[in-house]
Amino acid sequence: MTTYIAQFTAKHRIIQIEQNSIFTWRQESGEIDDALLENKIKRESALHFYQLVAGKDYPVIQDDIRITVWKTLPFNG
Repeated sequence: MTTYIAQFTAKHRIIQIEQNSIFTWRQESGEIDDALLENKIKRESALHFYQLVAGKDYPVIQDDIRITVWKTLPFNG
């Protein structure tokens, strides 16, 4: 297993705050599937970020979030 790090930006369709962050994950060495990575970032990071920002009275829908991955690298930190 290899640990990777990604720099990404998340944008919500309605909430006007961007999440600029990094994300680490482990996978077998090889090609990174961009679509799978974007969905993983949505589920494990961006969705929670926007739920925190929006508060409990506004339901955040995963399909309203767009992820842009800027860079990915193996991570040995």
